[in-house]
Amino acid sequence: MRPCENSDEIVLREVYQDAIQACDKSQYTKEQIIAWSDLAYLPGVLDKPLKNGFGWVSCVNKTIEAFAIKYPHDRLALLYCRGRSSRQGHATALLHKIEEDTRKDRPINLKTEASLCSYQLLLRHGWRIIAPEEIQIGGVSFSRYLMEKNLY
Repeated sequence: MRPCENSDEIVLREVYQDAIQACDKSQYTKEQIIAWSDLAYLPGVLDKPLKNGFGWVSCVNKTIEAFAIKYPHDRLALLYCRGRSSRQGHATALLHKIEEDTRKDRPINLKTEASLCSYQLLLRHGWRIIAPEEIQIGGVSFSRYLMEKNLY
């Protein structure tokens, strides 16, 4: 694991898109997967977290397989893992690292908006659901969860 670097941006967009396209097809329609994964390269959507956020990448043989980014300092903005590397501990390790960083930075609460793919992982690690939320991406409806974790 290492900190994200500016030069990682293109690969992080690839990981983002791959993670979405590898999501459990029973949770999302084909239209949802297309709309969501298309955000990877739309100007303005991921730019702020990727350029101004702080995060970590998890690598296998120097290839980025997963990443997590905080933006702003009290929000887990992105946590994505390539499909081929899912369920291998990358997301858990990254989540723990982001939480550790947040404790040092002193926002006591960390918040996020979790997809149907990720909210169970967060629940297992002590996060709680604040509220369900419905959003639109490219005119397609999505359900997700507003979540938070108190860090002591």
